[in-house]
Amino acid sequence: MTRLILQTKHILILISLLTLACSNTHEITTRDNTQHNESALLKVVSTISPITSIVENIGGLKIHLEGIIPEGVDSHTYEPAPSVATAMSKADLIIVNGLFLEEPTIKMAQATKRTNSVILTLANETITEDEWVFDFSFPKSDGHPNPHLWTDPILALKYANLIRDHLITLDNSNAYYYNKNYAEFESRIKDLDKRIELAIQSIPPKNRKLLTYHDSFPFFASRYGMEIIGAIQPSNFTEPSARDVATIIDQIKETKVPAIFGSEVYPSKIMKQIAKEGNTEFIDELRDDDLPGSHGDFNHSYLGLMMFNIEIMVPALGGVTDAMSGFDPSPVIEKISTAIYPE
Repeated sequence: MTRLILQTKHILILISLLTLACSNTHEITTRDNTQHNESALLKVVSTISPITSIVENIGGLKIHLEGIIPEGVDSHTYEPAPSVATAMSKADLIIVNGLFLEEPTIKMAQATKRTNSVILTLANETITEDEWVFDFSFPKSDGHPNPHLWTDPILALKYANLIRDHLITLDNSNAYYYNKNYAEFESRIKDLDKRIELAIQSIPPKNRKLLTYHDSFPFFASRYGMEIIGAIQPSNFTEPSARDVATIIDQIKETKVPAIFGSEVYPSKIMKQIAKEGNTEFIDELRDDDLPGSHGDFNHSYLGLMMFNIEIMVPALGGVTDAMSGFDPSPVIEKISTAIYPE
């Protein structure tokens, strides 16, 4: 009887070991398949965070997406690190804004990309040269137009359209998924556009004027009937001269604009002085390419960026943001993607 019990125990131990081995084998196989599936995804590299967010909304879980320009960094002067070249050399699709915004990055992409990989230059394919905008920070004499098209949500939707088309061309097997995400993003953008229009209309007409540190909002202003009365930062990205400062202060006094706006990316002590002497409020919170929150937060998105700016800008100019109530700024994809947002 004792021998029988011992034999039974040995058999049970053997069965347990075999079960554990099979379980481990299944786990390894699953992990290997996951790694294989990840490596099989379309590899996409993007530059500034608003573009990365739009790509994330369309490509979602079907692409491996890596942003390369850290948030909070001046994209005009950013010099890519050697590690960026490695990412570009592996990419199937490299997505940039263009219109001279990321010249060092584009040059690196052209030098390091594979022969069959594609560089998509969004702004250049969204507007024609006749539609280029020149202003204080981007004078016509320099030949570099204002590149901040994405501050107009309808132009951002054109970015999304171009991204969707290129993803489908390179990965047609997931065309349904890309089209579905695009349709949901389009619906959200059109909703956002209507809400922004209502919020801007709540600003007294005499206050619908923007003076910012960096000229980031000409396309936004054109879309929503606002007037750009100036920008502080010269085209060479230095501080303004004494003469420029005096001119700006005179503009503020003449227009009686209730607030002027700085940027987290472009801190400037001189704006406080300008606001004080112009007898207006200085708000140092507008964002042009720095998304609010962190990846995974509901508002860390292009949609969240636009909503954030409206909630800062409109009350400061005497309007209300009731129209933004209930708007969902989160990405349209169902799960948090593995997109990389560099810090």
